[in-house]
Amino acid sequence: MFSKGFLMKEYRPINVLFFLLFTCSLLLPIVYFAPDDGYEIFGKNLKFLTWENLITPKNQQKKNIDFLDDVDVSDINDESFNARLDSSKAELGLPSKSSVLAVASQTHLEQNDEAKVNLSTFFSTLRNITSQKEKISIFHYGDSQIEGDRMTAFIRQRLQSQFGGAGPGLIPSINVYSTISFGHNYSGNFKRKVIFGKEKLISKKYGAMLSAAIFEIDSLAFKQKIPTEAWIELTPSTKGYSRCKAYTNVNLFYTNCIDTCAIEVFLNGELYSSDSLVNDGSPHKISFKFPTTPKKLRLVFKSKSSPTINGISLEGDVGIQMNNVAMRGSSGTQFTSLEKETFSFMHRSLKTGLVIMQFGGNSIPFFKDSSSVRSYARRFKRQIEFVKKCTDNAAIIVIGPSDMSQLQDGIYQTYPFIPYCIKQMKKETLNAGGSYWDLYNAMGGKDSMFAWVENNLAGKDYVHFTTKGSKKASQLFYDALIDAYNNWAENLKVETVEEIDE
Repeated sequence: MFSKGFLMKEYRPINVLFFLLFTCSLLLPIVYFAPDDGYEIFGKNLKFLTWENLITPKNQQKKNIDFLDDVDVSDINDESFNARLDSSKAELGLPSKSSVLAVASQTHLEQNDEAKVNLSTFFSTLRNITSQKEKISIFHYGDSQIEGDRMTAFIRQRLQSQFGGAGPGLIPSINVYSTISFGHNYSGNFKRKVIFGKEKLISKKYGAMLSAAIFEIDSLAFKQKIPTEAWIELTPSTKGYSRCKAYTNVNLFYTNCIDTCAIEVFLNGELYSSDSLVNDGSPHKISFKFPTTPKKLRLVFKSKSSPTINGISLEGDVGIQMNNVAMRGSSGTQFTSLEKETFSFMHRSLKTGLVIMQFGGNSIPFFKDSSSVRSYARRFKRQIEFVKKCTDNAAIIVIGPSDMSQLQDGIYQTYPFIPYCIKQMKKETLNAGGSYWDLYNAMGGKDSMFAWVENNLAGKDYVHFTTKGSKKASQLFYDALIDAYNNWAENLKVETVEEIDE
């Protein structure tokens, strides 16, 4: 036990001063000689404040992002705004330079000749898509930066307002992310399977969503040879953008159906139709047409062996369908692991004309050296090539990583390998015939993420955009896409005039 006198002992200021001086005499040599990458002790890296940072501490860089004030994210649910953009009231798909959407883009798509040819095919379809009563799909694959339909929802509304289209497009059979674009519920015996997670399908028949669902068969019912029942229920969004709230066509994609599977469709609580899935084990779709948008749509499955449900597409009659495929934690290198038949079948059925691949961010923190960056970029190129083969050579646009910050020496700094990763991804994208859009530089480049966080455009993780920030980023991308479209349209006019003159 300590004596009362010991506990009550008072230390004079001179004692405290000598203690501090003694401590500093021990630490200063460590700081003075400390390497930038710290000391390696028993396999652990211990970092200390360096002498340089002690004498001249670094200040937080505050990037000027005032240019974002000019990025128009007007309320695109506003009816007067949509009326100005409705392509059915003008020469469809050919906005002039004075068009409300044909703004001078602050960024651009980086392309080579092959990329321009691929994208021009997509633009050509857009030009007359509504007048010819056609549909075309855009797939937006990405990591958690687009989770919950972030970015995609805004871009979809812009595109559908100008070129026609309705509905949220292809949605996962089992949705686990909070989203503004549709309502979703399902029976407890449905289980989600994803190629980019732990719960996987042995068959690898995930399809275009890279996720699927199967329902567990009730063991007692199976013994009694009674079909197990499972259901999926869908409702229109109550808070999403106007175009995605309306759809009258529903397409269910499935595969691996090897037993009799009845499907019943309930519309607003009443039985609307009943049918059976094709049980040959191959990929198929079953379609339903409704006079108006279903307020509540329930799909009931009854079978003694679950098929694989690959996704449900909620569509309008004509125009653009834009599909959000968020892959949390993914580096975008899983495509080549897919079973090709189901993936290709869904893209062909949906007439995919453009695929946006937004990846890179999940790999940034793990790069150790430049060779690991180049290795990732080469793997990513193989994904682009695989997607092109499975989509009848659809146009590809790669959106590279955004700026991302880590706390170092008391300040937030850009991860060191982001610029080199962008350089390599851009190189391999162009080599594969794709277009590249540089989100990092669109944000403001090095150390811009801190400014985005300070302006409530990104979250405190210094990685993900807020709702406000995702609109800004989406509009920047949209402007670059429309700028490329306008340039194509202008060149087309010139070529047409030259042909007439000849």
